[in-house]
Amino acid sequence: MESREDTADRLRDRDPIRTPVPAYLPTAHSPLMVDKALYSSIQKARRVLVEEFVLPIRSGRAWKAPAGSIVRISTPEGPQVGDLNIWNVHNPRERFWASRTRQLHATHVSTYDRLWSCLPYMRPLVTIIADSLAWYGEDEHGGRVHDLLGTRCDPYINAVLSGGQYDFHCHSNLTRAVLPFGLAESDIHDVINIFQVTGLDAEGRYFMNPCPANSEDYLEFLAEQDVLFGLSTCPGGDLSLWGFGAASEKEMVKTCRPLKVEVFRLADSDFLQRSGWQPARCSPYQGKHGMIVVDGEPEMPV
Repeated sequence: MESREDTADRLRDRDPIRTPVPAYLPTAHSPLMVDKALYSSIQKARRVLVEEFVLPIRSGRAWKAPAGSIVRISTPEGPQVGDLNIWNVHNPRERFWASRTRQLHATHVSTYDRLWSCLPYMRPLVTIIADSLAWYGEDEHGGRVHDLLGTRCDPYINAVLSGGQYDFHCHSNLTRAVLPFGLAESDIHDVINIFQVTGLDAEGRYFMNPCPANSEDYLEFLAEQDVLFGLSTCPGGDLSLWGFGAASEKEMVKTCRPLKVEVFRLADSDFLQRSGWQPARCSPYQGKHGMIVVDGEPEMPV
């Protein structure tokens, strides 16, 4: 067995110019390979507003969006981070899988990336079709926007780190938001932190930088199936004064702003059908897991 020292020497001797190859590469006709021309045409097609609302600071709300609809989340008053959960509206066991999405696309996502559901469904819930912050790229600290590295803030870790009993972390906001839809705290899952800039420092530690959004910024999604969204306006606001504890919470409220949600349908109801777009399909894996021996003799045909 190779020792640690031998492994370290071998890694140091590697060609330093060699670029690592991503583990999951999109190929032609792969679900990872989005038809950019098609999705661009969907994004530009004439649309009709179906629902809109403004989400106040430090609150949460959930809403439905049918397959083929467009959801826009924007920052109408300037920088504000949002924590987003997504479920299949008919079966909430199918929900957003942040870690697999991170593997399939990147730690930070943008236009033409998809947000994937968990096993055994393994299909896109939504596709990002517009991102006004795509220009941000990578900042001087290695930070990028629309984070899949971290997860929601929650009252449990707050109590561990500060001893506080604060009820309006994103986990709590999302818990309240989904109650009218028959969901509970156990249905809240790892989020995509939209409009949030994060990264890993030289020692691999998670960091957060202030949100770069202004009053004209937005993120748009195409629903690839019938979905339920849950969104929290993070109590950390724009993250310029992030911290735990009562003092931090009182200061951070000064950096908090609302988020706006708009749901659209395409004006041409046949546009998607003519274009060849179809709602996402579940993974074709049959789910046998090698368990082919039954308990007892199978019934023989007569």
